[in-house]
Amino acid sequence: MESLRKSLLIFVIVTVMMQKYAMAAQHVVGGSQGWDESTDFNAWASGQTFKVGDTLVFRYNPGLHSVVELEGDSPYKSCDISSSVNSMSAGNDVVKLNKPGTRYFACGTAGHCDQGMRLKITTVTGSAPSNQAASSTPSSSSATSPCFSTAFFTFIAAILTVQMALVFLL
Repeated sequence: MESLRKSLLIFVIVTVMMQKYAMAAQHVVGGSQGWDESTDFNAWASGQTFKVGDTLVFRYNPGLHSVVELEGDSPYKSCDISSSVNSMSAGNDVVKLNKPGTRYFACGTAGHCDQGMRLKITTVTGSAPSNQAASSTPSSSSATSPCFSTAFFTFIAAILTVQMALVFLL
């Protein structure tokens, strides 16, 4: 009986951890166009909900663009990329949103930030899945994809619970 309790406790812990991970979303910055001068990043970001645990993915042509995370609103507004807290240039850069607050990003290529290639996002806490506003514009379509479906994990958890009950009862 003690082994049944331990098994069920482990199962519950694993299920809760899996569901938390399932609720994280991956936001491809700029949607299908990616990190590009032609994208309206303010419009794209306004259709998103960024939550702690989500990730931003910056997809772009390395050498043509880069991503610089700025330290605050003033450098963001003035496109002062010298005040960066992080710089990326791989072309498929992932940024984990690990705490609530506002973050600022700009392209590190000269003149691109002034042309609008910058992004300001606010990350919020919460347990509901991240979402994306429905839009037919290419700059915001397919911008968020959940890592795993919460419904899928719930379904698997239910099946495993029934199977464990049957194993221990038979």
